[in-house]
Amino acid sequence: MTSELLDLARTIAVEAGGLAARRRAEGVEVAATKSSIVDVVTAADREVEEFIRARIAAARPQDGILGEEGGATGGTSGVTWVVDPIDGTVNYLYGIPHYAVSIAVVEGDPEPLTWTALAGAVVNPAIGEVFTAARGVGAFLGDQRIRIADAVPLEQALIATGFAYDAAMRGRQGEVVAKLLPSVRDIRRQGTASLDLASVANGRLNAYFERTLNPWDHGAGALIAEEAGALVKGLGAVGRPSREFLIAGHPDVVGPLEELLVELGV
Repeated sequence: MTSELLDLARTIAVEAGGLAARRRAEGVEVAATKSSIVDVVTAADREVEEFIRARIAAARPQDGILGEEGGATGGTSGVTWVVDPIDGTVNYLYGIPHYAVSIAVVEGDPEPLTWTALAGAVVNPAIGEVFTAARGVGAFLGDQRIRIADAVPLEQALIATGFAYDAAMRGRQGEVVAKLLPSVRDIRRQGTASLDLASVANGRLNAYFERTLNPWDHGAGALIAEEAGALVKGLGAVGRPSREFLIAGHPDVVGPLEELLVELGV
């Protein structure tokens, strides 16, 4: 069943990415804001999610769906699709070619602390990259298996992060990053969590951390990173990533990085 779910997730994500790219070429505008003035949504976000929901419902009507724009729709199969129609909406709005369609398929309730991710696809339609993974099968970029980068000392590590929409939280996160910067090779803030996790999986980043992520931000990307050999976890003894915290990378990089972040007040 997992291979069938992966095939469907990949197919729908690629099709949805094509739709998003067409709408981007036509020109996009802010349709609304959500949690804050910087938390934007475009008409394309909504249209792409509606397309994904329709494709899933046609193929697997018994499954549940959790989407960024449309919320949760219950199912009876125990399988839920976790959908971010356009991850990196601000990049998308500005025409920066670093955004993604992210689709995960999970077993159990759509809650990262308890679900079991079965399959996932992250597609960047702007450059045609398709990242996929299925539990126990491995992670791939296109048809090529991918693996995380070898461990490096923290001072040689390229680290990615992201910032919350809440202004006060953004300020605190900025303070942590300023203190972290002298201790690592460099820091990237690319604006698309799913692609940051895929970049860890592909060895383009040594580690990634962020707070205030939603389930659809990391559902597919976390599985892809894990299947590529990354440790993906929450803070401290909490084993599972959540809205509170997520960190991903080579286990020998995650350990000292997390310890330093705690010291810096993450």
